[in-house]
Amino acid sequence: MAHENSLRERLIDVGVDLVLTGGCASVGLREIARRAGVSHGAPRRYFATHHALLSAIARRGFEDLAARFETAVDPEAPSRAQLERLAKTYVGYALECRGMFELMFRHDLLDGAQQDDGRPQLRTSTLPLFKRVVALVGQCREDPETVHRTGPRGGSAVPPAVTAAALWSGLHGIAQLWTWGSLQLALAIPPPGDQERDRLVTAVLDAHLGPVTA
Repeated sequence: MAHENSLRERLIDVGVDLVLTGGCASVGLREIARRAGVSHGAPRRYFATHHALLSAIARRGFEDLAARFETAVDPEAPSRAQLERLAKTYVGYALECRGMFELMFRHDLLDGAQQDDGRPQLRTSTLPLFKRVVALVGQCREDPETVHRTGPRGGSAVPPAVTAAALWSGLHGIAQLWTWGSLQLALAIPPPGDQERDRLVTAVLDAHLGPVTA
């Protein structure tokens, strides 16, 4: 059984490498089998469909992103500072790992059925990350160092989950539009433009949470 699990993980490892170096289009069962040094039919013992394999690879992406969040964020820092670190890490990951980021948010994979190994559908992998953002948004509303556009401290009528969803949408939009070069063109930003990208992230936070005054 240990050998079987090891081979399954090796197939996923190879798939992750392919996605990171060649994008989603480069990931096929035959190519993974070839690079893993097994028969063409071997991946089918662990992944009934191509989508099942892609979902397993994308799940690794969510695990990697979660690990980067843990490394980047100081849990003792103010909630707004934690959110800013999360936001910049999210956008940075999207630009560094473009193939994986694209795979992680493919609708057909997120909406897929329960995986062959009994794991729930891929969409559930996004929930812990989202709940963390929701919790931080709620904490920001109680932070006396933050001025909120929506009213006095703790007085926003918009549920934290809705604000978190809007914030996430804005960050995802920055990541996608930056990848396509659209934001750089619209704002006349020369490459690499890292500082300008960070300013956009801060602007999204300010739009939904209000600027930090301290």
